[in-house]
Amino acid sequence: AQLPRYAHLSMILGDDGQKLSKRHGAVSVMQYDDEGYLPEAVLNYLARLGWSHGDDEIFSMPQFCEWFDLDHITPSAAQFNTEKLNWLNAHYLKRTETARLADLVQPRLQARGVTVTAAPSLAAIIDLYKERAANLNELADLAEVFYIELHPKAELLAKHLTPETLPALADFIDHLPAVAWEAAAIGALIKASVARHGLKMPKLAMPLRVLLTGLEQTPSVDAVVALFPREMVLKRLAWPAKT
Repeated sequence: AQLPRYAHLSMILGDDGQKLSKRHGAVSVMQYDDEGYLPEAVLNYLARLGWSHGDDEIFSMPQFCEWFDLDHITPSAAQFNTEKLNWLNAHYLKRTETARLADLVQPRLQARGVTVTAAPSLAAIIDLYKERAANLNELADLAEVFYIELHPKAELLAKHLTPETLPALADFIDHLPAVAWEAAAIGALIKASVARHGLKMPKLAMPLRVLLTGLEQTPSVDAVVALFPREMVLKRLAWPAKT
């Protein structure tokens, strides 16, 4: 029989530089799904591990099949770089259709016991937040706060809900029932409220972020407010009145 052609890929080392093996660092392929990686990101990363095509880092499976040859397999050991995989996965997340991401995130929320309701729209949440996440689990973390009973940390409330900011917050709440429920109109209301009290935008934006999401960092606060149903916003912003 004709002898088969065969070749070895480079040895793969773990993040710590040690040989990757079942006893040291290697994981089941399903763990990458559990950790929120997209299949195309994992395939892209593995294809680039021990093989190169010039300086190209990102490519589709058809491109890889077209470009691959044995001449460009790296003879030296290749090191697995989790940070690089995270970067690549974030790249694919940003470019993946929102509807597909919603279909992938919803089961992760349900596994946590989180019920995803029609409003706020999970797809709308993901569309706003997918630029900020490195994997599906991070997207689920960001989406979860829209569906659970939220209890912001006391230190964040003390930091941002101060005697200086509470009048502007009360002003915003008073005008909220009549505002058009869209980001532009909500943004205009925020600006008007801080202007009436001689404050800068962050003085109201930060309390709104903390009361609505429990976080200090979010996308544009007017867009975040608009994601919620009006009645849910009014309920979460009622916190100062209860204290």
